[in-house]
This record gives sequence, C-alpha cells and structure tokens, in this order.
Amino acid sequence: MSKLQEILDYNRFFVENKEYVKYRTSKEPNKKLVILSCMDTRLTELLPKALNLKNGDVKLIKNAGASIMHPFGSIIRSIVVAVYEFKADEVLVIGHYGCGMSNLNGDKILEKAIERGISEEVITTLCNAGIDIKKWLHGFDSVEESIKESVELIKNHPLIPKDIKIHGLIIDPETGKLEVIVNGYE
Repeated sequence: MSKLQEILDYNRFFVENKEYVKYRTSKEPNKKLVILSCMDTRLTELLPKALNLKNGDVKLIKNAGASIMHPFGSIIRSIVVAVYEFKADEVLVIGHYGCGMSNLNGDKILEKAIERGISEEVITTLCNAGIDIKKWLHGFDSVEESIKESVELIKNHPLIPKDIKIHGLIIDPETGKLEVIVNGYE
C-alpha cells in the first residue's frame, strides 16, 4: 500500500467517525502566540506537549532550522499576517539542540542532488543567475546565534510593531526542556 493510500484510508475513518470534532477551534490563536520552530520530526508532538499547547493555542510555523533566510520571505510574511489578522502579540523562535541545519554542508547536498538526477547545468545556471546555492543550503554554525539572528530580524522588521515581544529559545529534542536565549520582555 502506498503512503498516500494509507493516509487516505485513515482520513476516511477520521471523517466518518467525526474524530475532528475535538480539534475544532477558531482561526485566532487562543494564546496570541506565533511560534517559529524547526521541522525536526522529534518536535512534532514533543514541542506542543512541552509548552502545554493545545489545538488552537498558537500559529505554528515550521521550517528547516527555525531560521529566517530572507526578511521578506514566507516566514516573515506569516508572522506579519498572524500579528495583524489573527491578533498575535508575541513570537517565539524555538530552535533545538542537534539540529540537522547546524553545520550543514552545501557541497554535499549538491552532490546528492546530482546523484538524484539534477544536472550540473541546472546548478550552474542557478549560480550564474546570482543564487548562492551553497550559502542558501549551508544552514548555520551555531543554533544559539541563529536564534538570536532570527529574533533580531523579526524585532527590527519594518512591518513588526514595537509592542510585539520576540523571544528566542532552544528546546532539548530528547526531554523537551527549554532554555531562554532571548527574553523579549527584557
């Protein structure tokens, strides 16, 4: 059975048995929070449990490394929308120890892309178009510094109001223990 078929079969059961009822909520986050977190599989259930979050409590944004790569990219856009349309008044940037984006090697990823059938010509064309693919794929050297940089980028963004509190934290993906890197109240 394919992964898609497995999902569709379960979904049919989910809907027919009205399993969705216990997850109903509004579009506005109950706790008026936006969280930017890593897409790491260990955080899928651990992060909400460790923060005592229920369905409907927060706007949760996930990407590789919980990092902001561009000041006008989709991450900042989502935060801006959450602030103005959904009344969020605080942002948590939550990275984690042992992140796969830490010291990620762009050359190795490109080698894997070529092995999977992406032509060197495509990579050369992107580079010639001014895209620094190796830098884009690199990730970061320090999760703490990456969190601080993302917090500063949000805090100093021209579309983020000054009364929005921006915090930076690291979660242990084994225990869920949080460490504050940037306290937005200070």
